[in-house]
Amino acid sequence: MTKTKLYLVRHGKTMFNTIDRVQGWSDTPLTPEGKQVIQHLGVGLQSVPFEEAYSSYSGRAIQTARIILQQHEQKETIPYEMDERIREWGFGSLDGGYNNTLWALLARLLNVDSLEDISKVSVTYKELAEAILAADTTGWAESYEQIEERVWTGFEDIAQKREQNAGGNTLIVSHGYTIAFFLSLIDASRPVQFDLINGSVTTVTYEHGEFTIDTVNDTNYIEKGKSYQTQQHLL
Repeated sequence: MTKTKLYLVRHGKTMFNTIDRVQGWSDTPLTPEGKQVIQHLGVGLQSVPFEEAYSSYSGRAIQTARIILQQHEQKETIPYEMDERIREWGFGSLDGGYNNTLWALLARLLNVDSLEDISKVSVTYKELAEAILAADTTGWAESYEQIEERVWTGFEDIAQKREQNAGGNTLIVSHGYTIAFFLSLIDASRPVQFDLINGSVTTVTYEHGEFTIDTVNDTNYIEKGKSYQTQQHLL
């Protein structure tokens, strides 16, 4: 049996990413720059043998997955599905607002000075989720337990299905906080992480019910694709 490996991609840069707005369950399309970077990524991943591909239901994740698959050598034969469980965290009434407003409010609720301090001190994802829930005025934000359940079962079900079908590689386009949070569920010692780059690749392997983190926030596939496309342009 081939090893089961998940390639977790953060979606391409969007309009809200560019103007620094909170983008949880709200959605905006990829910018021209965002599309270009994902095209580079797709070229960089084009020879990786994917057995299947998934994305969240968010438009930005769907758009990213389609661009990547359009570049792939086996694009006609890779099954593609969407899974709502691997969507981004929801921020309730704070969704769509400016990031500095969100993080200033959360920093006060968490008794830290800034966003950077959340990553440096012992703030947990549970405390972060509870602060978001407390700040939300709509009742739309999820509890920590709800996020944990859907994120873990979403990724685990995908991995188990692939392992039961002889293993191999699976492409999954998801979101920054969701991917980082999933990594913390694999390794509880990981701090809260906010710096996953748009288009970065994080890989984990799955074997006999256990996940292992291989690489995090890798942009080498983007650079590989960019280099290849530049060379082709010069020919």
